[in-house]
Order: sequence, then C-alpha cells, then structure tokens
Amino acid sequence: MKGTIAWLGFSATTAAQFDIKHTQYGTSPPVYPSPNITGAGDWEVALEKARTFLDQLTLEEKAGIVTGNIGPCVGNILPIPRLNFSGLCLQDGPLAVRQAVYASVFPGQISVAASFDRSLARRRAQYLGQEFRGKGAHIALGPVIGALGRSPYGGRNWEAFSPDAYLSGELVAETVQGIQSAGVQATTKHFIANEQEIQRNPTFAADGTKIEAISSNVDDKTMHETYLWPFANAVRAGTTAIMGPYQRINGSYGCQNSKALNGLLKGELGYQGYVMSDWGAVHSGVASIEAGLDMNMPGGINLANPTTSFFGENITIAVNNGSLSESRVDDMVLRVMTPYFHLGQDNDFPPVDGYSPKFRYGGGSPVDELYTLGPVVDVRRPEHNALIRELGAAGTVLLKNTNGALPLKQPMNVGVFGNDAADFINGASSLIFSGTQVLSGNTDIGTLTVGGGSGGGRFTYVVSPLEAIKTRVHSYGAMVQYITSNDAIVNGYLAGLAPLPLDVCVVFLKTWASEGRDRETLIADWNSTAVVEKVAAVCQNTVVVFHGAAPNVLPWASNPNVTAILAGHMPGQETGNSIVDILWGDVNPSGKLPYTIAKKEQDYDRNIVNSTALLETTDPDAWQADFVEGNLIDYKELDAKNLSVLYEFGFGLSYTSFALSHLDISLTVPNASRIPNPHAPILPGGNTQLWDTLATVNVTVKNSGHTAGSAVPQLYLSYPDEAHAPLRSLRGFDKVFLQAGQATTVTFPLARRDLSYWDTIAQAWTLPRGEIRVRVGFSSRDLRLEGGVSV
Repeated sequence: MKGTIAWLGFSATTAAQFDIKHTQYGTSPPVYPSPNITGAGDWEVALEKARTFLDQLTLEEKAGIVTGNIGPCVGNILPIPRLNFSGLCLQDGPLAVRQAVYASVFPGQISVAASFDRSLARRRAQYLGQEFRGKGAHIALGPVIGALGRSPYGGRNWEAFSPDAYLSGELVAETVQGIQSAGVQATTKHFIANEQEIQRNPTFAADGTKIEAISSNVDDKTMHETYLWPFANAVRAGTTAIMGPYQRINGSYGCQNSKALNGLLKGELGYQGYVMSDWGAVHSGVASIEAGLDMNMPGGINLANPTTSFFGENITIAVNNGSLSESRVDDMVLRVMTPYFHLGQDNDFPPVDGYSPKFRYGGGSPVDELYTLGPVVDVRRPEHNALIRELGAAGTVLLKNTNGALPLKQPMNVGVFGNDAADFINGASSLIFSGTQVLSGNTDIGTLTVGGGSGGGRFTYVVSPLEAIKTRVHSYGAMVQYITSNDAIVNGYLAGLAPLPLDVCVVFLKTWASEGRDRETLIADWNSTAVVEKVAAVCQNTVVVFHGAAPNVLPWASNPNVTAILAGHMPGQETGNSIVDILWGDVNPSGKLPYTIAKKEQDYDRNIVNSTALLETTDPDAWQADFVEGNLIDYKELDAKNLSVLYEFGFGLSYTSFALSHLDISLTVPNASRIPNPHAPILPGGNTQLWDTLATVNVTVKNSGHTAGSAVPQLYLSYPDEAHAPLRSLRGFDKVFLQAGQATTVTFPLARRDLSYWDTIAQAWTLPRGEIRVRVGFSSRDLRLEGGVSV
C-alpha cells in the first residue's frame, strides 16, 4: 500500500508539468508521447534481438531492466540467470575506471580539447574503452559535454572539453566512437544546461521547506545553437546512453522535462538509445517515464525495500493499475537492450573485476549471489602510458616565450618550486569521492593531474614534475634545487638555496576543481601570485606552469622575469614526463587554448547564481538561472564586449612558425534551400540534410620556421545580421604536422548546420540571406585570411 500511495502521488505530477512555474526567461512546452525506438542508425539487427529478449520477460523483469540496484559496480542492472543475462555494470567515469585498481588515469577532457587533435581524442577513447571492457564494465559514464562551460567558475568544466560548442561537438563524436569501438557503451552527459554545481539538488530551509534545485532557464535559440549543438554530434556518433542532469530546465527537473527528452533528444535528434538519470536525480515515477526517462540510477539500491525507488516495483504497480502503459515500459527495455546487442556485449564479455565491490556504495547485499566476479585484472598497457604522455604534452599550451626561453638546452642549476611539483604526500588515492562529499586528499603539496568527484581517478602511479625533471637533469650531471611548500617560498626559504646562479626556475601552480562545488576565484590556489613574485624576484629566467582548472587569470604574466608560461591543464598520470618533453623540446608545443584567458576576473560574466539571500531563502522556487547572455559565452562574450584579452581562444605558441596562404572557397551545393527538407529522414543526429556539405574552404599551411611541428589552422564564420549571431564562431579546425619548410593544403568542409542559424519562428536551421564572412587563422583573434560565401 505504501508503494501504491507514493506512486499515485508522483503520477499526479505528470499533469503538473503542464502548469509549471517559470521565470519569464525560457519555457519548456510539454511534448508527449515519448518516441519509440526504430533501430535507425544501423541498429535494426540489434533491435530485433532486443525484441526477442523482451518477449521472454515478465513485467517484474522489465522493471528490473530499467531500475538500478545494488551490486559490484557504481550502477547495476540485476542479472536474469534464467535468460543467461549477467546484468549490466556501469562505472565512472570520463577519464578512468574510477572504481578500479590497476587502471590508467588518462588526461581530462580539457587537455583533449587543448590538443585540438581529433586523432588523439579517438585513440584516448579507444584505450579508455578497452580498460572499461577489461574490468567488465558494460557502460562507461562519460564523456562530458554538460557542463559545457557557461561560466568560467563552473566546478566541473574541467571534465568537459570547451565552452565552444563546435569544438566540443567534434571531440565528443570522436570520444563516443572510440569508447564504443572497444565494445563499451558511452554515456554522454549531462543533458542539458547543467552549468553550475551550487544548488544542483534540492535543499531544505531552516523551517523544513524544500528548496528546489536551480532552474536553468534557456531560450530556444540559445538551446539549439550552444547547448544542444554538441549533443547532436554525440547522438550522430551513436552514443548508446545519455545521462539526465540534477538541475531543473525552465522550471522542470531535467529527468522529467518532456521538451528536452521527448522533444529535443528523441524527437529532433532522432536519438535511439536510452536516457538514464544521474544518481539520485529522479523526483517522480510516471511523470519521469512519460517525459522520456528510461533508466533510474542508482535505483533504490535496497533489495529489501524496492519501493524506495521511483521505478522498480512501482512500475509494475502503475502498469497494473492502468496509470502507465506497458508499451512505454517495453520501449524503455528495448532502448536499454538494443545497444547491449549492437555492441556484442552478449558474447564473451569479461566478468566484473573482482575488486569492484570494494568501491561500491553500501556493504554486503543479498544480490551478491547473483554475480560471478572475475579476477582482479591489470588493464594497463604500455601503449596506454605512451598515449597519456603524448596527450599530456599535446594538451599543454605555451602562452609566453620571451627571447626563446624555451626549449631548455642543458641548464646546470635548475630550480623547481611550488606545491604542484611534488609527488602526492597522502598516497596515490589522492582524489576521493564519497557519497555527496567531495574531498581532496592532497589539499596542499602534491601535483594536480585531474580534478575531483566522480570524474576523477585512482592512481596506480603518477610521475610528478619534480621526479621527471630530476631524472632529466641528472642524466647530464646537472643540479636540481627545489622547494615544494608554497608557505615556505612565501616566508623566505628561497634564501636557503645553494649560492649558485639559477639558470632557470620552474614554478608549478595548481587550481583545484571538483564536482559538488563551483570555483570562487579564477586565480590559481595556494597563494600562487606571491609564489611567482617571490621566485621571479630572485630568478631572471622564471618559467611558470599551471595545472588544474581553467581558465585562470594571471596577474604576474607581464613580469619581465617570467620568461615563459605554460598551461598544463589536467594531463593524467604521466604529467611530469609530459611537461619535461615540452620544456626540453623533445615535443614541440602545439596545444591551443580551448577557452579565453581574460586580463582580469571582472571581464567575464560570472554566470553562477548564488547569494546569501538565496542560501537563507524559504521560497521553494527561488533558485533561477536565466541564460540572458544567450550564445555569448567565453570568447563570444569578450568579442561582444570588445575587450582586449590576455590570451584568446585558440591561442598557443610553438617553437617554430607557420604561415597561411591561398584561401579558396567553393560552393558544393549551389542554390540550396534555406531550410532542410522537413520530410528528409530523421536519423541519429537529426535531419540528415543538416550534415550535407554545402561549401568547402581550402587553405595552404606552411611551416615557415626551422623546427618540425604541428599547426592548428582554425576557421571562423561571421553571419549576416538576420542570424543574430556572435561576432565570430569556430566552424572548422585541423591539426597538421609539418617538417621545417613543408607546406600542405587543409580542407574545411562546411555542413548545412555550420552555415545555418536556428530560426525560432520557422523552428528550423536556416541558411541566412547574404554573405557569410569566412576567416582563417591561428586563433580567434589571429585571423590572417578572409573571404565570403553566399549560400
């Protein structure tokens, strides 16, 4: 009876969705019913296997397929032994099998974005997928494109790629395909407009009033042109799972927002996979199901009392009392099982790694007997380590290099300073996520290679910068002096160094970021400014490297004794080797900023909703985030303000130089219709005509210097006024390796979507009338070639 009452109470919220309280900014009209899976996108054979499987299930078993439960993994779908179905194991996260030992910790997605390298993104994802498979995890809870990066203060921006939707879209597609090439399901998250950590979940006021989660209020144009854009790439790439967010969208919780799930995702984008909730993000039963949610995670995780889940037993109650159609449940099951068969996970999939239960929530469980765990498997491989080292260097951006300070030759007295240089002082398991509490085990001394929370990783080893520099310097008989305590540096300990001239001082700074909190400042942590100033005062050749969250503002950047600056981002377990490869020139830096570094914090709109009044409110609906800036985030915001910046989006120096010439623009499809044919097929990714190439741009790129290296030419479009678009938008990039003096032609294909804007009246991607300006260069503000195209 308790379950029935609770379920009926929540089913009433279906009607409530038609009368949701909104602010004036952004609406989510209801979209029902939830579209059924069709198998489009080469999933037809797998869908038929899923139908055969479905036909053998009882109603209770169907409910179990879409409801998480306790088990050895962070998320679990229970086995059905009579059908030889061993269940589904879901594991974090976007850069490592977080709940594992003997697994690699790869660079974070922000480092992938800084590499501007599709091939490295794909290879990283392939290796990551191999490690998930080796650990018996069917489903990887990554990649991340939400948070996209609306605010530079967002606590989880580092987990994602870039606030630029185009760059994020290109790299998420490579990542999805790479993970799934290993036979592991990718979960693209968090759908959608999940842009701050503060108040992401409901809280309770002092008087007991429930205060609802923050509502991201987004207009239709911004939703399509910025936040939905990279999800379209992920869906087209075949992502099998999409994770819903914690927060509300235009007043309705994201896991029961029918416009987002049924309308945008399953309808407009033709999504064929399943939508799972974030852990604990479900607030209703029938309402969420009818709105498009297909899987409740982690479920009740309580076999003795399954009514603690909004799904589970409550699904059988709702079907039996007629408040939920069994056909909707069938579609949920088909959406979950079709990817399982499509990726061949029914054939010889490895068992769940035997160490996995050590990391799960809760203790022992009566369902343990349902699982046959395998041995503890070491899934690391030499090629994985090599890729991590290569990508760590590729994602490092050289921002300043006065008078050729880098690369280093063979300095005889090297100083290494700062708390980011050293190995962990509290052990390799330095990044801990426990329930809803986010902790940093190494809050002071210890290199920062990845951030905290469910997107982090557990290290088997890490090569610290200090260790790698010692190895390099000692190889040619030189000396390393170091102080890794920031407090000691600030308090005068530099005076205790050997009285020898320091040929170079390398200062390592770090900025912590984690799930569960947003950043309070854009200045690197642990009194970083004073550390740089103290070292630069005694060392005329000071190189600063900063790791961790980004962007950061750099108040010391103009100090004449700071001769070089490197943004190291989140490079993973080979961090020290990666930075040494750059410092000594074994690798020519080719990283580019996937965000903008402003001159001061105040140049950015903060775009994080928080105040003392809100923290003390008793208004249940007080937390509202109006995305009034529209598409103007990061470089698009600073361009609109006409502000000078310290280092612009796409910027990054090299140890050589590059030139551009011979811009050629041609129409592939003359006189194209202004909108795609509304009767064209809707396949994963949306209307198929959106992906047709309508124009191509060719340029010649030459290495005009004396050192081999990789160039990253970038293409930006400026649209006619009718598009109401930013001043310029990235719509193409490539990374090409060139020997000194070598030249090559780079081709940028421009799809209909690239050339269009979202017309809110026509509700269609629309080609503008008039000329679109085409600019190609090496950053968003270094645009050397210009032309135009009219479509």
